[in-house]
Amino acid sequence: MKFNTVYLDSMGYELAPNVLSSDDIEKRLEPLYQALHFQKGQLEMITGIRERRYWDPGFPMYEGAALAGKKALQSSNLSPDQIGMLVYGGVCRDQLEPATACAVCHALGLGPETLIHDVSNACLGVLNGIILIASAIELGQIQAGMVVSCESSRQIMDLSIQRMLETRDMDIFRKTVATLTGGSGAIAVILSHESLSSQGHRLLGGTIRNAAQHHDLCRWGPDTGIPATMPQIMETDSIGVLQHGVTLGVETYRMFREEMQWTTDKPDKIICHQVGATHQKTILDALRISKDKDFVTYPFLGNIGTASLPITAAIASERGFLEKADLVGFFGIGSGLNCMMLGLEW
Repeated sequence: MKFNTVYLDSMGYELAPNVLSSDDIEKRLEPLYQALHFQKGQLEMITGIRERRYWDPGFPMYEGAALAGKKALQSSNLSPDQIGMLVYGGVCRDQLEPATACAVCHALGLGPETLIHDVSNACLGVLNGIILIASAIELGQIQAGMVVSCESSRQIMDLSIQRMLETRDMDIFRKTVATLTGGSGAIAVILSHESLSSQGHRLLGGTIRNAAQHHDLCRWGPDTGIPATMPQIMETDSIGVLQHGVTLGVETYRMFREEMQWTTDKPDKIICHQVGATHQKTILDALRISKDKDFVTYPFLGNIGTASLPITAAIASERGFLEKADLVGFFGIGSGLNCMMLGLEW
């Protein structure tokens, strides 16, 4: 897919206020570690994550998304009534209905003609939202749009730790340890037609590929199960997700390079979905991309689901890692399995 008139206009993000270190988690898991003869420090060694964040108990997702949205609007030349579409792309939502986007729309004071809806696609919801908004801009349906997300790891991590302590079982630990990488935060991305953006970054296009035969490798639920007769759990085949995810990533990257028609030394920089140290090394090695081109936040933010990649991009831009005229790749691989890669001129 190619875009000719779309710019990433601005971004805003909000980090959850409570810092939770890997050492803090291991202290809670001490009875499990003793039962399974684990050494302290294993969690950070396996994941490369020193700390991640929690929202306060009961914090609504729409509030985090709205805080990020207000920051994105403050960084933009656009007014709220110019936002023609609002997409909430988070895995975590405030209720089954109405769409969490409705509460965000009200909090931001967007206009009554704004098209608002939620999109759910594991860790790729924000990238999905970017594509939906960019397509609408390209078709002339809207002039600008915003995609937002707010993710919370607190509840599912607490439930997973409780399950580990109750079972003290190695198999349960293997299935749920990925949950301990989860972080919390919110993001907003504004896209606009080129005629409205004097400061943005051109969205060039991208590629999408799936390997849906592996849809059962990572599951979090029940979420919208009716009736919800099972406790909420998250289970991940970490090895399977990595192996099949890398294969899918290599296939998508080959298509991406063909679509972008970039020279062999491009992209200049990349921003990937933030999973952990093993995933980063494995995917970069498979794609033959230098680690120097990548910017990471997982050591201190963990995996914030749909918000991970765009928050990382926003921080990378703030710190000068992404420079003007850089050709940048946004690389997302999520449960399902799905892979999306977008190309931008910064």
